[in-house]
Amino acid sequence: MTLEQAIFALKRFGLGPRPGDAARIADDPRGALLAELAMPPPDNLGPEASPDATDVFVAIRADQEARKMKRDAERASMAGPAGPNGMADAAGAVAKPKDAKPAPNVARQIYVDEISRRIAAADSAGIGITERLVQFWANHFAVQSDKDEMVRGLAGSFEREAIRPFVLGRFEDMLLAATRHPAMLLSLDNAGSVGPDSPVGRKRGLGLNENHARELMELHTVGVGGGYSQADVTSLAEVLTGWTFVRDRARPSAGDFAFNPGLHEPGDKRVMGRTYREDVVYAVGNEGQGLAVLHDLAASPATAKHLAFKLARHFVADDPPKPLVDRLAATFTATHGNLKAVTETLLKSDEAWAPTRKFATPQQFTIAAMRALDASIDAPMLIRTLNVLGQPIWAPISPEGFHDDKATWLAPDAMTSRLDVADQFAQKAKVNLPPADLVAAVLGPSASADTRQAVARAESERQALALVVMSPEFLWR
Repeated sequence: MTLEQAIFALKRFGLGPRPGDAARIADDPRGALLAELAMPPPDNLGPEASPDATDVFVAIRADQEARKMKRDAERASMAGPAGPNGMADAAGAVAKPKDAKPAPNVARQIYVDEISRRIAAADSAGIGITERLVQFWANHFAVQSDKDEMVRGLAGSFEREAIRPFVLGRFEDMLLAATRHPAMLLSLDNAGSVGPDSPVGRKRGLGLNENHARELMELHTVGVGGGYSQADVTSLAEVLTGWTFVRDRARPSAGDFAFNPGLHEPGDKRVMGRTYREDVVYAVGNEGQGLAVLHDLAASPATAKHLAFKLARHFVADDPPKPLVDRLAATFTATHGNLKAVTETLLKSDEAWAPTRKFATPQQFTIAAMRALDASIDAPMLIRTLNVLGQPIWAPISPEGFHDDKATWLAPDAMTSRLDVADQFAQKAKVNLPPADLVAAVLGPSASADTRQAVARAESERQALALVVMSPEFLWR
């Protein structure tokens, strides 16, 4: 192997090279990737214990209730005591200062803290293959943190609890954890879905919400061409009624998944040609219908094909080679959805090492630039940066997640924005290398004469560093 192949491995399969990384794995880049894959992903990403969904839910709900009480008190104070004509006495009103700042938002602070943990994970990762898998699967099971305060606060715990523990485990386990997590139940509205003929549905006249059922099939498992119909969506939505979480923050299990039989649509259900009888699974509660359907969706050949294509597209090429996709799908099926085995197959396949190129998404670009420049980037700065670049963490515009193809991210205005970001990151750089040496360390022999010349002619070191991370060799992985 060579230094150039090591840099290729760090960019294609990892988070991007730092000075010294390529030399460290140059003898056997593929072996280094497989060795890192053999290590379990870290479960805690900071100096303090990460809050779980229960802690987050309780903190946000308490904050929401406190802010409501404060608003109610302010309204009452502004109204003042009622006068003899029943009108509010203006003299009793308490004016609110014009420059008064809104009360701190706990959900927003939790979100910022979670981004800090993500930065720490990216900064401390070796090659970063496992972190790339975490990011891939979190985007596959995308939650939309902009939906409301609760989803925003829970997005980090969702990645940590429903995604991270399973990226080297079984897909079915990840599917179940993601489907049950309060962030997903809220993001796709299943927490409010009620069977029309359930006890609560009959009493209150409430009904189904099909969002979660549709995305489970269209996005999370079998895919658009997976053979399901609208009738299957409706039936799966009925299966998932009652899948909710504990909302009483005074209970120790607040924020935990709960199956509520009072919301569940009774009766047998038929999904994608298979009938799921209520009486067969009733011993474990009607939740058993959902468990059985998720098991079958996870084991479907259509799911294997859908996931294999997405993995190959993410890591290798916008139009991935069919033999690679078929090989990944075969491994998925043969191992019953063992994601570590699927990733090992990816790394061992020659097609994955072909000299095709993917254009880095904004999140990939910022992480790679931070690592290459040893830039001190805090969470607020990263949040602002990714908002400008159009790929905020855990906030895609749809449940489909962010696309990772060239057509989505390669545009003239986007490149102008990246140049501004590169300059800001260069200002924060702590890398202790002359720019020419940084070119050798993170771009290697692939650096063109034009790139080397542009860096050498830069008017300042800051400009030179910005040019390194804006070079074509850096932007394409």
